[in-house]
Amino acid sequence: MDRIRIRGGRPLKGEIKISGAKNAALPLMTTCLLTDEQVRLDNVPDLADINTMTHLLVQHGVEVMTRLAGRDRSILLNGQNITDTTAPYDLVRKMRASVLVLGPLVARHGEAKVSLPGGCAIGTRPVDLHIKGLQQMGAEIELAEGYIRAYAPKGLHGAEINFAKISVGATENLLMAATLAKGETQLINAAREPEINDLAHCLISMGAKIEGVGTNHLKIQGVERLHGTTHRVVADRIEAGTYAMAAAITGGELELLGIGHDLIGSALASLSQAGVTCTETERGLKIARANGALTGVDVMTEPYPGFPTDLQAQMMALMATAEGASMITETIFENRFMHVPELTRMGANINVHGASAMVRGVKRLTGAPVMATDLRASVSLVLAGLVAEGDTILNRVYHLDRGYEKLTQKLAACGAEIERLTEAAAE
Repeated sequence: MDRIRIRGGRPLKGEIKISGAKNAALPLMTTCLLTDEQVRLDNVPDLADINTMTHLLVQHGVEVMTRLAGRDRSILLNGQNITDTTAPYDLVRKMRASVLVLGPLVARHGEAKVSLPGGCAIGTRPVDLHIKGLQQMGAEIELAEGYIRAYAPKGLHGAEINFAKISVGATENLLMAATLAKGETQLINAAREPEINDLAHCLISMGAKIEGVGTNHLKIQGVERLHGTTHRVVADRIEAGTYAMAAAITGGELELLGIGHDLIGSALASLSQAGVTCTETERGLKIARANGALTGVDVMTEPYPGFPTDLQAQMMALMATAEGASMITETIFENRFMHVPELTRMGANINVHGASAMVRGVKRLTGAPVMATDLRASVSLVLAGLVAEGDTILNRVYHLDRGYEKLTQKLAACGAEIERLTEAAAE
């Protein structure tokens, strides 16, 4: 199993092209199940999760072709001949986003059998809101042998769905299902993440009728069919926020290409309070530490447009090196502080109290062997390694492969002393 070795102490300088957003690309890929025409997606990142979704769509009978044009990667998806409406456990267990095939399959084909995702490292994240919404739209649902079996042989119908809590996945699944349902569907208390807006714009370009994009109240008028389209995946705000924090933690300066302030405004606001400057350029954003040491700031994760839960671990690594204390509170997922023991191994001073972590900044972190527990936790350890004295060896790097395209190459090109090791080289 590969590892990553980092020798800290080098300020990052240069530019990094921000990839297409994984969290946008995955639901966008499933839109091909809603039409018998080709869907082309540009700016698709080369990630393990994208490959998993590709395998799942092929399992359903989708024809998939990948094209490269310079640094831009496109995927062409043709779901004309769906041969199987089952999403098996072996594929779904690798990635929770696989449940997003449920809504499109039921809407267009009248049935679906999708494995329950089960638990994961950062909490249970149940799919009850997905199921309840489809039931309100007329689907019959059975839960048996670890699978969700959904039937709507006469099609789905519109409904008023008021989410008991904000859910990105349920909003995406039911938004897609509603595009082919008879009549009007209203999604109330819907999630507002940029990735959902991106999905809505793609669906509209396919012929869907959607109002309220960007708000928490979506109105969808069902249509008889959708057609194909070409759509460019929005930039990855989590990757951009991560590299912004990498510039800050190393005391360097990075220009992040292809990202705007609007996508990561809440994260940049917290970074500004900590002593990080952000300047808009013609090509993106320039990030640098303002003057001297960073200052501890309090952060609470919230649904968009609040501070993203997917940047919480990275922010904690940053605050571990700041002057003073900071309180980081996680309100979205349980069990999302599993990076704390690993950061502590590197010398961080962090105490967890329920859903909050008190971080007291230290003058220096030291390199150590550490273990990645999930995607965002793993990259927080990379950030800590970039500034730590000595070598940091990161194990279980497959977590990084799920969400960060060419991470070691991007960081190395900006001066980081970082390399990926095969098992033999690491020993």
